[in-house]
Amino acid sequence: MGRGRVELKRIENKINRQVTFSKRRNGLLKKAYELSVLCDAEVALIIFSSRGKLYEFGNVGITKTIERYQRCSFTPQDEHVECETQSWYQEVSKLKAKYESLQRTQRHLLGEDLGPLNIKELQNLEKQLEGALAQTRQRKTQIMIEQMEELRIRERQLGDMNKQLRLKLEAQGFNLKAMESLWSSTSAAGNSGFPFQPPQNSPMDYQAEPFLQIGYHQYVQAEASNVSKSMACETNFMQGWIL
Repeated sequence: MGRGRVELKRIENKINRQVTFSKRRNGLLKKAYELSVLCDAEVALIIFSSRGKLYEFGNVGITKTIERYQRCSFTPQDEHVECETQSWYQEVSKLKAKYESLQRTQRHLLGEDLGPLNIKELQNLEKQLEGALAQTRQRKTQIMIEQMEELRIRERQLGDMNKQLRLKLEAQGFNLKAMESLWSSTSAAGNSGFPFQPPQNSPMDYQAEPFLQIGYHQYVQAEASNVSKSMACETNFMQGWIL
């Protein structure tokens, strides 16, 4: 008699469930081994029991098989990277086209490469240039007004500084004049009783100097005075101060 069909559902009896697990686990491990040997396949089998116990089989090693599995599972990501690269390439192409368009527009604004343009495009270019020229003039006028205002402020500041300096100079000049007048009045008051008379020297005074000798100062001075007096009597010349 043949064995009947087993219904696939959880075995409620704990002992029967454990016996069935042991039998089928061994059979599964045996089948994995036979498949790796007969078909030269790389097989890795990992089993965890209900109690958390580990059973594994790997003809080349569980770790190596898992690493190979991970490398193979990266293929969808590579496709995603390729799609992203394609998207970036399209974006770069758009930016490059936009850059070339801006360069062409700049050349047109500079008056270059106007041959391919038609009447409408030239009219639009003319309007753009007129608008840019108006804005440029407006900005230039604004800057000139600001500079003029700054110069006016600077002029007022310099005027105030000049006024202060003039007042200081006038005050100092008044003080100088007062000091000069005070000095003049003091000098006049001090010399009013004794008028100053500049000395008058005769040629004989300078001739008497060679007769001066050390130790005979009084004699020489007396002799020089006698000579000058005799000359004054002969020439009727009034001598001045004798120093």
